[in-house]
Amino acid sequence: MKTMCSLLTWLLLATFAAIAAPCDAADQSPAGASAAGKPNILFLLSDDHSYPYLSCYGNPDVRTPNLDRLASQGLRCDRMMVSCPQCVPSRAALMTGRSPVAVRMVRFTSPLPAELPGLPDLLRDRGGYFTGVGGRSYHLDGPPTKSVRGYSEIGHLLDEHHLRLFKKRVDYMEEPSGLKNFGAKLAKFLDQVPQGKPWFFWLGFYDPHHDWTTRGAKGPIDPAKLTLPPHLPDLPGVRSDLARYLDEVEHLDSDVQEVLDTLEERGLAQNTLVVFMGDNGMALPHGKGSLYDPGINVPLVVRWPGVVKPGRSTRTLISGEDFTPTMLQAAGVEPLEEMSGMSFLPLLRDQPFTARKYVFAERGPHGGDGGMKPDISAATFDLARCVRSDRFKLIYNCTPHQPPGPVDSQADPAWQQMKAAFAAGTLAAPLVKTYFTTPRPTYEFYDLDADPGELNNLAGDPSYQEIQLAHKMALTEKMVLDWDFLPTPVK
Repeated sequence: MKTMCSLLTWLLLATFAAIAAPCDAADQSPAGASAAGKPNILFLLSDDHSYPYLSCYGNPDVRTPNLDRLASQGLRCDRMMVSCPQCVPSRAALMTGRSPVAVRMVRFTSPLPAELPGLPDLLRDRGGYFTGVGGRSYHLDGPPTKSVRGYSEIGHLLDEHHLRLFKKRVDYMEEPSGLKNFGAKLAKFLDQVPQGKPWFFWLGFYDPHHDWTTRGAKGPIDPAKLTLPPHLPDLPGVRSDLARYLDEVEHLDSDVQEVLDTLEERGLAQNTLVVFMGDNGMALPHGKGSLYDPGINVPLVVRWPGVVKPGRSTRTLISGEDFTPTMLQAAGVEPLEEMSGMSFLPLLRDQPFTARKYVFAERGPHGGDGGMKPDISAATFDLARCVRSDRFKLIYNCTPHQPPGPVDSQADPAWQQMKAAFAAGTLAAPLVKTYFTTPRPTYEFYDLDADPGELNNLAGDPSYQEIQLAHKMALTEKMVLDWDFLPTPVK
């Protein structure tokens, strides 16, 4: 009897220990340990960063060993096309799973409407995540109140009408603390994460945004050794501007590693889904502010230990609208029905995946939307839409009388020397047609396999009539479903 009582006591104690152990483990887990299999999500967003400017994409001109290593540990995506070649609308699409037009965010002066949920608040409210944002301005709460390039009056209006709501969308918002020490920014956020709770942190970098003033640890890049893309002429100013841009990409590489080191030191690397990408393309001609690939095609690297097989790459078309649905599904949250983005989670898991046939992008006003003049450049105001497939792209210019010009870098040597070469009659004919013909054509159509520089406009060529019509129909459908305010290309 005594033996049986002892055995019964032992069984009760063992059962109690088995029940209690998981609770104790959860209580003692480090901040950010995944709950119920949910990954932490670290979103690293560079600013004005065009594909293919990482050395892991095979570009020999830039040295990015840290981002190359990250890519080798996960999936490198070659065809991430953001939904706008400008920061505010692009980030609106990234955070909502819908186009900038559909969420009424084509202007820089627009805050994200209160009734529209974004990725951070959906992860928090439906997925149980602790969410935060830090680093470079997240651009989704309207312009600042203080006078910045004519924003001041608009900023006061937003405050007066209580339209700044981003603090309510996240649990943690970093107070302004400069654009350096990014590892410390992550550490400060992690210190706020409740024990045992999964987290999402959106960390924005400033590099390689114009002005180009930072350099990587290996010193300045030699402009003479650069390989220029087909859409840029070989001029000293072009080479020097591109070199300064790539210097900033190399500086960014070190900042990213600082963040990844912090993640590793906290013991969180193995249960964190890390996404690195650019918000839009580079501020050089044919880039930022334009719907050519250097304006919308950005780097995308995803590392997720135990889920994403290391060393893979894909040329699948991915839209900026697809980011939020993918992150929601990774967190076990169902994307909203009204989201036009499609989850590429099966692609991350190396499972059967039906890829997009088309991706879309829009262009609207840039900056403060003010200072309108009769001869205003397309760099400041332009209304355009595009649709891109694997091989072709259709650009629909709705304000073709605006003369072309690069966003942010119009006063820099590259553009100034290009204008001088045009005036002197020494600029190559395809570049004259692209940059110095006004009005621009309403339609541009490019065979990207034969013409990766997007210089030979095939719009109206009868040989491509059917495929052009297919792209116009696809763009029309997108514009109708997004309640676009512009006239559609097909009536």
